[in-house]
Amino acid sequence: MELTRLIVKGGVISPGELREIVNMALEQGLEAISFGSRQDIIFPKGFTAIGKEKAGKHHFVYPNEKSGNNIVTSYVSTDIFSNTPWLTGNKFLYILEQFKSKPKLKVNITDPKQQLVPLFTGHVNFIASHHEDYWFAYIRLPKWEKMEMYPVLIYSWNIAEVYYAIEKILEEEPDSADMIFQLVNDALDTNNRTIDKPLHIPFYPFPYYEGMNKLGIDQYWLGLYWRNNLYDLDFLKEMCDLCFDCKIGKICITPWKSFIVKGIPKERKLDWEKFLGKKGINVRHSLLELNWHLPVAEEWALNLKTFLVRTLDQFDISTYGLTFGLSEYNRDGHYFTSIVVEKNDVPKDLESIKIRATYNVLYAKNFDPNTKEYIVHTQDVDKLELPNILIELSRKYFDELGNSTLEVSATSAKKEQKEQDIHQCQECLTLYNAEYGDSTQGIEKGVLFANLPEDYHCSLCESPKSNFTNFLEKV
Repeated sequence: MELTRLIVKGGVISPGELREIVNMALEQGLEAISFGSRQDIIFPKGFTAIGKEKAGKHHFVYPNEKSGNNIVTSYVSTDIFSNTPWLTGNKFLYILEQFKSKPKLKVNITDPKQQLVPLFTGHVNFIASHHEDYWFAYIRLPKWEKMEMYPVLIYSWNIAEVYYAIEKILEEEPDSADMIFQLVNDALDTNNRTIDKPLHIPFYPFPYYEGMNKLGIDQYWLGLYWRNNLYDLDFLKEMCDLCFDCKIGKICITPWKSFIVKGIPKERKLDWEKFLGKKGINVRHSLLELNWHLPVAEEWALNLKTFLVRTLDQFDISTYGLTFGLSEYNRDGHYFTSIVVEKNDVPKDLESIKIRATYNVLYAKNFDPNTKEYIVHTQDVDKLELPNILIELSRKYFDELGNSTLEVSATSAKKEQKEQDIHQCQECLTLYNAEYGDSTQGIEKGVLFANLPEDYHCSLCESPKSNFTNFLEKV
């Protein structure tokens, strides 16, 4: 189904820009908008094209148009999840500012230490290295069969010009990253750096990205997710006004059909909670509900997800750290979830007969989508067989948990698993992981749970230390 998209560069939009978009949609009699997997805004079917003068700087892509792709970034993750120390939110914004025209290819600009935004779903993927202001580039152009690494690290302030140079040489049909490097090198004078270490992608379980959460000492961040991906326009309009009132400058869209507001002042937390309460907004969905990636406006996918979530919940199955995707059959697609359920096409000669759909189940190698390698687990199964298959795969995942860090030997991966110290709050299911500590309470990395002060409390719901249990014993 072709729908109108609004390009939101890097998934970052100001409250003022979002309010303009909301007003345009309200004028057309719409009630809701949705978010797409590339951090863009999606309008319902029937959205009427807006003239260039009225659209202003907003870039709409209408059905059957191929003009422009969104740039995906992990700006949304900075400050709230694990991140590369040198890669700040401002650095993302400066790099995005260099992209003056809409890319024809899909571009990802990401931090490898976060799990919320996929690293390799673009045609050109810039991934932060351990060297400050230098990035790996992984390229898979539309007709390429596999992804290749660009042979040098790219300087932050050269990212946009390198990308546009790649776009210009598409007519020459380059067939390797080395060929692209030679052509770009001939065209540009860039500040490259030699690759001295391979890209290291640590394994982190998928984060909980919803609700009101502490951000530093005197601020909060709020993640909002709506089950049907239909975000009420009147609610969004009032929320933009509240952002203005709190001097919040950015709203961040995630690839999971949700959005995050960072920088809510501590003294205004109650105002936001009252606002959400009056609007009847639920901000405590289970992780089992949040870790699904669905195509936009596909009723079959929403119905299948509802069935699977309810069934897994009935069996009290833990899916902590796993992610699930539902998709039409697309073996050449760029998946970014741990487990994928593909819906098979109905043979054309049987389209007139009502027959039950069948599904294939795939899982990423080591259950880590960053491996870019998917293994077919089962094929042509009925919907009723899917819950048992997902339960089986979730058990396999926990058996292998800790072995999936890319570029780490099996020996050291097992050592890491053995030394993990993870405890979980029984009230809100927040995790304390000794590997990361808890910066909101001044707890440094490496402090074991047993060594935390007795007045330590959950950073999210403020439950006491005694309310935590050993997470690894449960799984």
